[in-house]
Amino acid sequence: MEVLQTLYHELISFLGIGQLLEMYKTGDYKTLLTFNGVLTAVSPVIPLLLLLEVGRALVYKRFKVEDYKMPFFIFVLNRFIGRFISIAAIAFCIGLFEKVALFHTTFTWYWLIYGYIVWEFSHFIYHYLGHKVRIFWCLHSTHHAPQNMNLFVSHAHFFLEGPYADVIRTSICILAGVNPPLLFFIMFIDGFWGAFIHVGENLLPDGRLGFLNKIILTPSSHRVHHARNPLYMDTNFCNLLNIWDKVFGTFQYEKKEVAIEYGITREMNPNNLLDVYFGEFYYLAKDIRKAPGIKNKLLYIIMPPGWSHTGDHKTANIVKAAYQQEEQQKLQQQAAAQAPVLPMEASQAV
Repeated sequence: MEVLQTLYHELISFLGIGQLLEMYKTGDYKTLLTFNGVLTAVSPVIPLLLLLEVGRALVYKRFKVEDYKMPFFIFVLNRFIGRFISIAAIAFCIGLFEKVALFHTTFTWYWLIYGYIVWEFSHFIYHYLGHKVRIFWCLHSTHHAPQNMNLFVSHAHFFLEGPYADVIRTSICILAGVNPPLLFFIMFIDGFWGAFIHVGENLLPDGRLGFLNKIILTPSSHRVHHARNPLYMDTNFCNLLNIWDKVFGTFQYEKKEVAIEYGITREMNPNNLLDVYFGEFYYLAKDIRKAPGIKNKLLYIIMPPGWSHTGDHKTANIVKAAYQQEEQQKLQQQAAAQAPVLPMEASQAV
């Protein structure tokens, strides 16, 4: 019975309906008129969308167990080994840095705007490092391993990535004066939108969301981020506001002529939990073992994925530059082939 009760509580927690059930049992719905009540009412939206996504895929016979299996296994694994670490990391950073903050904000609409811009900057920093520093990529790659996009992918993370991300984001925000209640509210918005932008083509075939695609980061923008196509590599690091991607030149729209290929660039088995979860650590360890000298061994840890002590680098920047050069050459060849040919007499006269 205890096992069944535990599974029941885990299911209720995942669906986000615990407090709603409590309201139903007591008959007291007054809390829905409060700020916390509104957050309680919004919490089940993402799990509901996930169920709709799976249901629609079943109806249209596009459902594949493998698309959801690995993210689900990772979610279950993380619930038992890393669920409290992030909370402790956030509490530690608040206690450490709040007393030395540049200034202190309040929970008001204008400070919310400021706080969210700072939060997006901190999210950009964490996310950028997750792609540009090999050891951090080992933590982040689990999230990029799935070869299809769906809402369960938002739960597919290495258990230490959350604490690493929260240490960076919380430290920057607290030092910049974002007060804890405001920060927690921003985290709620970020968590909701961060899950929603993983919605797959089974539920939202065109993730551009109309005019919003030019203003914020949409599911289309995040699908680009999860792509392994050279054009799309290492782009769209922000979560909701695309301001910092545009400032630092990492923003990329989805192009209809470049179909998204999900996953990571190395050969891997997306249905093998050990490969998905620990594969990048394994290959990093192999590179370190083979590298000559302490300096090269350390460089493998801190340099971008694809860096090599031999100089034969295959980093995202190099792969993308080669792709863009190849595309430019194709355009030049097409332009030359389409150029009008002058008659013999005119060409000789010239």
